[in-house]
Amino acid sequence: MLSGQLIERLSSMAGRVCVARSNAGSGTIGPVEAAIRTKLEQALNPEILELRNESGGHAVPPGSETHFRVAVVSSRFEGLSSLQRHRLVHAALSEELAGPVHALAIQARTPDQWRENPQLDTSPPCLGGSKKTRGTP
Repeated sequence: MLSGQLIERLSSMAGRVCVARSNAGSGTIGPVEAAIRTKLEQALNPEILELRNESGGHAVPPGSETHFRVAVVSSRFEGLSSLQRHRLVHAALSEELAGPVHALAIQARTPDQWRENPQLDTSPPCLGGSKKTRGTP
């Protein structure tokens, strides 16, 4: 039989959805991805958190955790501009952005905005290399 405390905790979590998507190749969640998830949950208490490791689509070694896309839906974003929302995400992930994370695409929305368009955007394909290797001046 479930204790009252456990039932209360499960009930409070029922309205909150967190989805993880990992495209690193192995299907497992690495330490950087886990840290990103934990820090965003703690800082923003999101209703929805979708996190995608897009490193596998870039010119990095297999299993890398360098390129991510995140959708964060939080009431903390109410009344804030897009720039202010991104700053909150950046502040929560300052350690990762200073180190292993090379690119972070952010969709920071309020619950109402997410209900209007509940999709995680997709990133364009990586062109790889530098402008020199692509033949662009």
